[in-house]
Amino acid sequence: MSDFRLRVFEAVARHLSFTKAAQELFVTQPAVTKHIHELEKHYGQRLLARRGNRVTLTEAGRLLQSHAEAVAASTQQLADQLLALRDPDEAAGRLRLGASTTICQYVLPGLLPTFQARYPNVQLTLANANSEHIAEALLHGKLDLGFVEGRSKSRDLHYELLLPDELVAVRRATPAGPPLTPVPLAEALMYPLVLRERGSGTLEVLEFALRELKVNLNSLRVAFYFDNTEAIKGYLEAAPGALGFVSRRALARELAGGQLEVVPIEGLHLSRQFEAVWVQGQPLARAAQRFLSFAQAQLKP
Repeated sequence: MSDFRLRVFEAVARHLSFTKAAQELFVTQPAVTKHIHELEKHYGQRLLARRGNRVTLTEAGRLLQSHAEAVAASTQQLADQLLALRDPDEAAGRLRLGASTTICQYVLPGLLPTFQARYPNVQLTLANANSEHIAEALLHGKLDLGFVEGRSKSRDLHYELLLPDELVAVRRATPAGPPLTPVPLAEALMYPLVLRERGSGTLEVLEFALRELKVNLNSLRVAFYFDNTEAIKGYLEAAPGALGFVSRRALARELAGGQLEVVPIEGLHLSRQFEAVWVQGQPLARAAQRFLSFAQAQLKP
């Protein structure tokens, strides 16, 4: 078994955040700090440089990060092999999934309990990041299977349709209700906009559609960029003069409850696809192939 302090350090080094490492490992932030201090005392040198809220790796930290990653990979490989010996029919060991935020929040969670009940010996994890970061994690061998949105494609990755989606413009519900006819594009874009962050598939789809209509996103008034849809919805509920763009799949509760309303925009079509993605030329591991087939079957219209 590997030293838990190495796991803590690897998580901090990967996220460059004590808070995110604590959340990932289900420990307190003071516990993370304690483990890092113990490692620095053990090795007699600083592993991390902290400047305010920023964390960076020292040269010694980068060296230990490489070692910690190798130890983690070796430990997991052993666990996979032992599990395969114990139960060769049931799989496979771990399955590291990663999904862009919309898919992670609104598509996959409802599938996971049934999959776990059917395949209890698969050690399943799900990482949440934007589409750009999911692609990077796949290429660096940190994920087995990803799910992304957006238009950008990497020639080093293979993409396969999971299900279609649509982005819609949305605002705080008004006494008059949603517009009966589409709002002219120029009028809609006068609102302060609330958008997803750079690198997200949601923003990429919107930016591409606006570019086709000869509109530069940088010329518009953006009130706020958020890294998740829930924050956008919360902001819109508190800001009657703002307009956001989110997946229709994320709005069922707010539309039914009368907190938000969809604003159709003339000439702006924001259809997209949710896609499964993995490294080009590498066959999916058995557990990953099993999960992909299961998800496609469950989500089939």
